[in-house]
Amino acid sequence: MEIAVPTLHTARLTLRGFDRADADPLYRLQSDVNAMKYWDSSPWTDRVMIDRFFTSGDKMVKQGTGLRLAIDRRDGGGFVGWVTFNSWNPEFRSASLGFSLLPETWGKGCATEAGVAVLDWAFATFDLNRVQAEADTRNLASRRVLEKLGFRLEGTLRQDCVVDGVVSDSWVFGLLRSDRHEPPIKRATAR
Repeated sequence: MEIAVPTLHTARLTLRGFDRADADPLYRLQSDVNAMKYWDSSPWTDRVMIDRFFTSGDKMVKQGTGLRLAIDRRDGGGFVGWVTFNSWNPEFRSASLGFSLLPETWGKGCATEAGVAVLDWAFATFDLNRVQAEADTRNLASRRVLEKLGFRLEGTLRQDCVVDGVVSDSWVFGLLRSDRHEPPIKRATAR
């Protein structure tokens, strides 16, 4: 069953469905070596990746398994990055959360604010019991964001990624419906 793509608003951000006008800022983000340092794939080097990203996102929505939302600053600052709610499994009542933001926005609370918005929407929209997230064990900033969102560290996947010949471990975090608490961030509203 297709997922209705929401538009979510927070104090500083708007989260919305992607459109083709996002191609250039998306490519700038995904091709940035610093932004992709702890990602599970190499930085983009070919603009064909933009179409693959949009096609796979459209497919998730149509199949009802998830979505990706572009993140914009409400003050006219433009594209900040994106967040994904994916791997939705109605039988297990579980899904995954991920995000990718431009380096110039790091440390300003945008990932946490966007995460709160998506989690609020997901728990209100789906019969969701568990959300999982993974982060490279070298990525302390992502760990802090996930902990602020209420996720608990559940374990480590040893040597689960090999990107450009570099082997790395990943942390696995889980957030249960019963774990949810009110982060110190204004809750999002859907339009």
